[in-house]
Amino acid sequence: MKAFEPIQIRNMQLKNRLVMPPMCMYSAFNRDGRVGEFHLAHYQARAIGGVGLVIVEATGILPEGRISDECLGIWEDGQTEGLRQLARCIKAQGAVPALQINHAGRKSLTTGTRCLAPSAIPYNNHPVRYEEMTSADLTRVIEGYRQAARRAHEAGFEGLEIHAAHGYLIHQFLSPLSNLRQDAYGQDRALFLNQAVEAVADAWPEDKALWVRISATDWIEGGITPADWIRWLSQLPRGMDMVHVSSGGLQKAQVTLYPGYMLPLARQIREGTGLPVTGVGFLDEDQLIMQALESGACDLVAMGRGLLRNPNRAVDLAWRYGRGDLVPKQYERGYRERM
Repeated sequence: MKAFEPIQIRNMQLKNRLVMPPMCMYSAFNRDGRVGEFHLAHYQARAIGGVGLVIVEATGILPEGRISDECLGIWEDGQTEGLRQLARCIKAQGAVPALQINHAGRKSLTTGTRCLAPSAIPYNNHPVRYEEMTSADLTRVIEGYRQAARRAHEAGFEGLEIHAAHGYLIHQFLSPLSNLRQDAYGQDRALFLNQAVEAVADAWPEDKALWVRISATDWIEGGITPADWIRWLSQLPRGMDMVHVSSGGLQKAQVTLYPGYMLPLARQIREGTGLPVTGVGFLDEDQLIMQALESGACDLVAMGRGLLRNPNRAVDLAWRYGRGDLVPKQYERGYRERM
């Protein structure tokens, strides 16, 4: 069964195909973006619970790049030690530690900072005044990506995910629905993405896995399509080692939600690029997880909400499919038949 087969993605040797995706915990309570005791306990528990890859939540490359005041940050060297502890504890419990870096752009709700966007177009009923980014802003943000990648490497993360989905800054530049600029960044909407990837690649070692989280479609007419992403991925200044395929988030859209509703998008990206993909989208049922992998819709499965409900979701799945050997010995009594 593929779910429990190892997979090699550049330097990352994953013991299985089950992934904890980045999910914001809003728990950096001092507003300094630093790792706290909750983060250490939360991520370590999921690593013990059997997933092969743990991707730490969206971590802001600049103070205004956070989604909220309580999100993690990686904009200064003082934040690195906490992230180093986090990477170490994930690895110590058998999972590969990775980090997602992000700039929220017009979706940021941080206080006391400017809210930047490619164009001053509102996000739904977002109660924030947006500022169209100047050339100085662009230079600062691109450098933020470079320094975030350097710190992520120094912290010991083995994989790095660039967040280009869910309506955050890179996505805002890519979509014609949110980027109305008249300069080079409007004429080539992928320019900002390319510059961010180039900056990250300058600081992130070539032998370490690098990938991108994408919204394969905006679910709105005139927005991004999978064909756009297949083209953009082929033209990046550094090739990606994987693609984490999601959708939407730019504006409110009419979407029919059902278990596995984004798997067809994952398959399109996989077939169009030849890259390994991580599938997402209400993948809660055992049979759906197995089918997604066995059918070739994706190479890895992210179990976000399921892992929030049950840190041992991967171990439970292994047990139910006859892989009791994957249950941590400390927990074996919990899975034995009653005597």
